[in-house]
Amino acid sequence: MPRDQVHAIGGRRAWGIWLVAMAVYVLAVFHRSSLGVAGLLASERFGIAATELAFFTVLQLVVYAAMQVPVGVLLDRYGSRALLLGGLVLMTLAQLTFAFATSFGVAVLARAVLGAGDAMVFVSVIRLVAVWFLVRQAPMVTQVTGWGGQLGSIAAAAPLTLLLDGLGWTRTFAAASSVGVVLLVAVALLVKDSPYARREVARVKLRALAESVRTVWGNPGTRLGMWTHFTAQFSGTVFALLWGFPFLVRGQGWSEVAAGTLMMVMIGWVVLSGLVLGAAVSRWPWYRSWIVLGIVAVMATAWAAVLLRPDPAPGWLVVLMAFATASGGPASMIGFDLARTFMPVQALGRANGIVNVGGFVASLLTMAAIGLVLDLREPRGMAAYDLDDFRWAMATQYAFWLFGAAQMVRFRRRAVAHLHRVHPGAAEQMRAGRPFVHPGLADDAV
Repeated sequence: MPRDQVHAIGGRRAWGIWLVAMAVYVLAVFHRSSLGVAGLLASERFGIAATELAFFTVLQLVVYAAMQVPVGVLLDRYGSRALLLGGLVLMTLAQLTFAFATSFGVAVLARAVLGAGDAMVFVSVIRLVAVWFLVRQAPMVTQVTGWGGQLGSIAAAAPLTLLLDGLGWTRTFAAASSVGVVLLVAVALLVKDSPYARREVARVKLRALAESVRTVWGNPGTRLGMWTHFTAQFSGTVFALLWGFPFLVRGQGWSEVAAGTLMMVMIGWVVLSGLVLGAAVSRWPWYRSWIVLGIVAVMATAWAAVLLRPDPAPGWLVVLMAFATASGGPASMIGFDLARTFMPVQALGRANGIVNVGGFVASLLTMAAIGLVLDLREPRGMAAYDLDDFRWAMATQYAFWLFGAAQMVRFRRRAVAHLHRVHPGAAEQMRAGRPFVHPGLADDAV
């Protein structure tokens, strides 16, 4: 053990810190996903149509995506613990405000602040994984982090529906905000940024960190990770956060209970597919991008099978489509594993921030496009939407899949050339099934 290392990497303390950080991520996903099942109720509470309902989530994701690079800079400067605390404060205040909001404007402001707090959480957890776990552990722990956070989506599906029915809007969201106070105490007491006596955080001026983002962005591995996240993540996010529930209820004719149950079952599939993908990524690191592209092809095929039918699809086909869509979440996590290959730990905050932008930019654009198509086809609002309206609206996903896949292929070529040029032997090492560990900052002048 190095002289300044005071805790074992990958040991019990690492798992304890990860569990506390994971609890924060679960809460963030719950807050983020709450409108997925509360959307119809929100449209009644605030008297809004589909475009305005989509604006809630789109604005939240715009703030989330816009914050990723600044958050990455701050993360490399101040560490995960400080950002987790800041994120919890913002999310707790935002959800409490949302609970008591009665006007559209106040509710929109609350969701924007929620997006800012949410933006600080996931990349902070991923950085803790990179610092506290061994290289051979990191791919699987990253996958577990991704699907484990979806426990928040489970809580935001059927259970939240029951709470809204039993307690009403205000008491349900106020109770949800109180969980953040408990986790604030846990993070303050238990989370430590690094197993070393001196934190592995880039101790340089903020201005220098901000300027270095250009170098991080210039690394093709960072952009390969970003386009991987862009291509794989958005469909599941759009389905879970906003349009999946209305699509199932208004378009496919499912009951609200059945729709909520399917969204819960999807999380089970996320867990299973995440375990398989984690093992596959560890075993075949060289083929990570092709694995993602294969999953995206399955997603697009499953959606085509549902959307091309002239009538509601049979239940089994909708379930298969939902499972394929859910697989995109674990697949998008491979983007962070790619960034870890091409970036040293001191720059992972910035790199992960850029990667995380991809999926959420695609998600917010797709959400907005679906809402726009629905309103253009049926201006009378949510209650009047039918299967044809949703068929045209959901088809907008194909533009993003095609564009993202093309960018993945493009930047994979550049990333491979970068490895051959800057890190000779790394490509051969990964072809042999062994992970490549980035040697440090000096190699890429980050």
